[in-house]
Amino acid sequence: MASHATLKVLTANRLSDGRVVYLGETGWTVAIEEARLIATPDEASGAEAEGARAVADRMVVEPYLIDVETETGGILPASLRERIRARGPSTGHSRGAAA
Repeated sequence: MASHATLKVLTANRLSDGRVVYLGETGWTVAIEEARLIATPDEASGAEAEGARAVADRMVVEPYLIDVETETGGILPASLRERIRARGPSTGHSRGAAA
């Protein structure tokens, strides 16, 4: 039977334009598919420390961990709220905005 450990990613909003971003392997990205998967409490602590540094450097605001699923081959937020955030603005001129 497959393990169903809860995976997480660290998300925040980029301070320069408000875009939703995710902590990736080499920095912050707007693509959730490029987010770093977090599986252990130690990895979570490390990611949160990187988020705190990014806040201190005024790169992002309000970083927090979200639950994600990977059963479809990609990374999908577990909650509806985070799925909406991952798809970008749903109204106005920002829909489909480039990274």
